[in-house]
Amino acid sequence: MIKSYNKLLEGNRKWATDQVANDPDFFKRMILVQKPDYLWIGCSDSRVPAESVTGATPGEIFVHRNIANLVVHTDLNLLSVLEFAVKVLKVRHIILCGHYGCGGVKSSLENISYGYVDNWLRNIKEIYVRHAEELDHITDLEAKVDRLVEINVIEQVKNLCKTKIVQKALDEKVLQVHGWVYNMQNGRIKDLNDIDDPLQDVHPIFKYERN
Repeated sequence: MIKSYNKLLEGNRKWATDQVANDPDFFKRMILVQKPDYLWIGCSDSRVPAESVTGATPGEIFVHRNIANLVVHTDLNLLSVLEFAVKVLKVRHIILCGHYGCGGVKSSLENISYGYVDNWLRNIKEIYVRHAEELDHITDLEAKVDRLVEINVIEQVKNLCKTKIVQKALDEKVLQVHGWVYNMQNGRIKDLNDIDDPLQDVHPIFKYERN
């Protein structure tokens, strides 16, 4: 266990040394004020690091991650990140990214209790119920999970657009919202084109008056 822990510190030292060797000004740039163009809301899965799968460099993406990449209206952590990203950092794009084979999504299809996470996964179970007519016709479990992953991304984009901060930025044309799904089998990202206009599917009851 100690050896495994030290591996990370050793890796850090090598990484820092290599960065300076390849780019002497790397860390000088890192201490400047961050001005990322993107907010990434993704899954906590350790196999889907935002910078790595997009080829981005440190400082380009502001990141928030949670189990199954959910946007929950009572999650003050996410809402604080969202407001800071849009109002202070003035990001131009919000990327809601799920991934095929998501363990959180798969677990939501089961009737097994996992503890505290059950309350979190209930959000996905409720999405399943709303789309049961489509999903119940998919007999292959892997295919059903992957379709629910896509539906979940679409629903979470809708949840983003139910927030006043995102609606205002979309109305002012200073922000775009995207729904992506990452495929771990080939490393490719799928852009869900059916949410090009994310506000159109938001029920009017959730839309705020412009001010």
